[in-house]
Amino acid sequence: MTVASDSPFQFVGNETWAQGYWRLADWQFSAQQTLSFLKAHLDLGVSIGDHADIYGDYRCEQLFGNALILDPSVRHQFHVVTKCDIQLVSSSNSVSINHYDTSAKHIVSSVERSLERLQIEHIDTLLLHRPDLLMDVDEVIACFTRLRAEGKVGAFGVSNFSASQFELLNHRFDGQLVTNQVELNPLNFDAFENGITDRLQMAAVRPMAWSCLAGGSLFNAQTEQAQRVVGCLRELAIKYETSLEGVAYAWVIRHPSKPLVINGSGKLNRLASAMEQSKISLSREDWYRVWVASKGHGVP
Repeated sequence: MTVASDSPFQFVGNETWAQGYWRLADWQFSAQQTLSFLKAHLDLGVSIGDHADIYGDYRCEQLFGNALILDPSVRHQFHVVTKCDIQLVSSSNSVSINHYDTSAKHIVSSVERSLERLQIEHIDTLLLHRPDLLMDVDEVIACFTRLRAEGKVGAFGVSNFSASQFELLNHRFDGQLVTNQVELNPLNFDAFENGITDRLQMAAVRPMAWSCLAGGSLFNAQTEQAQRVVGCLRELAIKYETSLEGVAYAWVIRHPSKPLVINGSGKLNRLASAMEQSKISLSREDWYRVWVASKGHGVP
């Protein structure tokens, strides 16, 4: 983890983009193609990769590791983020029902399996993937402390945690969590309105933003809300001489919590285009113009 000298916000300094690998198994890349894709987004300045043990039915980490081992020198340029605690019914697992597990035993075994599949010796940042209502905070903190002391994990964070759930763990962990990965897009204001981004700003912690394009709903508007938002984004795209996608990403990036945007596409040109087209500075009025379109009414 690095901290920018000119910003109070933690986690990978001033970087704005991360590459998500949750669909890697669907891309049908060879190991060499995956390595080439990784090197290409490194050349674009995107050095953060987002993984989870369960992605691709527990296959994506292995596919990525098969590529990384072809050129181990690339590892030193790359920040590995992965997640644990979701237990899925799978041929790769022995559970009988999907559930969450933040026991020390499961976290440790998940880390060891992720290290083996990724074929690395150290996870840069480990996230708890979903809130576990049976989480024993003291047990988790002791486990995190052990994993860091053993050199297996560098930093820790969470994913999809509410403001209070984040605060519970972060407070007891002496403020050491580095991120909360949450959904942020013009169709979903939950993280902006339920205190999550407020709490992250209080802790000087940047969110990682997933589904910034609302799972593709901005390109296939099926609801009245999506249709209103798409219409607004198109108007702003013309005004700012950019793309609808660029405006959507710029809208997320504009928030003062300084979100780290996760790109989910396996097409390098989509990432390069999104990075370039989002280099606009939305005015405050235009940011709220999107808000009004999404809500279907003016501000109170």
